[in-house]
Amino acid sequence: MEHAVVDGLGFAHFLTQTDSVGRIVLGTLLILSFASWYLIVTRTLTNTLAQRRADAFLKRFWQASSLASVDEILRTQRAENAFATLARRSLEAFGDAARNGDTLAAAGGMAQYLTRSLNNEVDREAAQVEYGLTVLASAGSAAPYIGLFGTVWGIYHALVQIGMSGQGTLDKVAGPVGEALIMTALGLAVAIPAVLAYNALNRRNRMWLARLESFAHDLYVLLTVRGGVGHRPIADAAGREE
Repeated sequence: MEHAVVDGLGFAHFLTQTDSVGRIVLGTLLILSFASWYLIVTRTLTNTLAQRRADAFLKRFWQASSLASVDEILRTQRAENAFATLARRSLEAFGDAARNGDTLAAAGGMAQYLTRSLNNEVDREAAQVEYGLTVLASAGSAAPYIGLFGTVWGIYHALVQIGMSGQGTLDKVAGPVGEALIMTALGLAVAIPAVLAYNALNRRNRMWLARLESFAHDLYVLLTVRGGVGHRPIADAAGREE
């Protein structure tokens, strides 16, 4: 008889005994878990693809004979990564400053205009790579407390039912209380992957942006310190296209 009672306990039994508040808590944890794993999978695939495309572009970039050759590559191919977009924007800014030096956009000289353009592009990429981190941080920090709330609520109802039945023996208390602790386990199951993914993505983003800023500095040096002879054809070509 006791064995049959124990077999009747479990997560399914807990779901049948819980009320609407418990179901809302469980639903919230499931939503956070789905959102976290969706972001983990999609961001991992996106970052891996972006890394491969960036490596391929940078290899072609540094093997090019001149910035004019890079400009031709960018005109024939779509910018599929942040480094290609940054290179295209820098070349466009250089050409705009050379043709429209008397405008407010180019006020302060070509070097200042190029610096602003590069910084704006890096900031745009920084905002883009932050996508999803807020959800992961929220899931990692809130899920344990949501699960704990569900546990406390479940224990409260279990004790009320035990008190009403008048059977307060250990075998009558352990089952319902153990079922309620499932909520805490679910909260931890949601939080742990979210926290690990948040830390991993944060580290990846820092390294990615540091590499992008280093490339922006290289572009600035190529277009200003070594500017003039090597880069004038780019601006002239852009002017002829207009």
